[in-house]
Amino acid sequence: MDSEIAFDYSPRFRIYKNGRIERLSTETIVPPSLNPQNGVVSKDAVYSPEKNLSLRIYLPQKSVEEEKKTKLPLLVYFHGGGFIMESAFSLAYNAFLTSAVSSAGCIAVSVDYRRAPEHPIPIAYEDSWEAIKWVFTHVNGSGPEDWVNENADFGRVFIAGDSAGANIAHHMGIRAGTEKLRVSGIALLHPYFWSKAPIDEKEKTEVSARRYYERLWEIASPNSENGVDDPWINVVGSGSDISGLGCGRVLVMVAEKDLFVRQGLGYVVKLDKSGWVGRVEVMETKDESHVFHLRNPDSDNARQVVQRFAEFLKDE
Repeated sequence: MDSEIAFDYSPRFRIYKNGRIERLSTETIVPPSLNPQNGVVSKDAVYSPEKNLSLRIYLPQKSVEEEKKTKLPLLVYFHGGGFIMESAFSLAYNAFLTSAVSSAGCIAVSVDYRRAPEHPIPIAYEDSWEAIKWVFTHVNGSGPEDWVNENADFGRVFIAGDSAGANIAHHMGIRAGTEKLRVSGIALLHPYFWSKAPIDEKEKTEVSARRYYERLWEIASPNSENGVDDPWINVVGSGSDISGLGCGRVLVMVAEKDLFVRQGLGYVVKLDKSGWVGRVEVMETKDESHVFHLRNPDSDNARQVVQRFAEFLKDE
């Protein structure tokens, strides 16, 4: 039984029938650095000692050196990986956040949350909300981390993420609205939303691909009674109310060849029709696939993603 494979997602991971996961792809974890990279320094902090959960803080080097601190936009970022893979401390996310902070001149907090299947949904959302609450303990300048106390402008807080992290960012935005936390904007990069049936006639996804993503969600959330029609993942096609999204601006970034592109664009339509009072912006990158900016960060299109993301964070 220990060697019987239940789901083979090579080259990324395998799930065995006894519940064990074997992560096949090498996740290169990089340490924080006080030696500037693109003019940005970083350090790690624990946001949940009980669960041993950490996050990484990124800050422009010049902000460390300033005697009189300039308050900067604050970005809270959630990594992707289907709720199963990746880390806030992986090479790809360290590089992306460094580039974003350098371009936007912001302070960023990149959250590490517990992953499925060892920690099934909704644990990732619970951890993520705990991280946001930790961030907001600094709102009066008396939190545990001086970089956040001294440099974060809590009048300009942004929540963002890519893929599964974009899914998390959406749900954190909904909860921020419920909890009356002040958030300026939310950015969703190639959001991981899904449903059993296509959301429109342009979502031409093969049955095998649909089943593939259904199975992936079943691994992350084995207790979902309705599979990918669970409101956690079926944000666009379900009857869930998104009018209470707790911010005034939303940026949705999609890629033309991404299987999730219609879901991302459908989210924009749903938000427009929901009664939500705010401004939604869209960036679609032609001839690119899911999270291409992480896989090919030196491409022109990836640079444009970082630039557009930075503009959103800098826009008043």
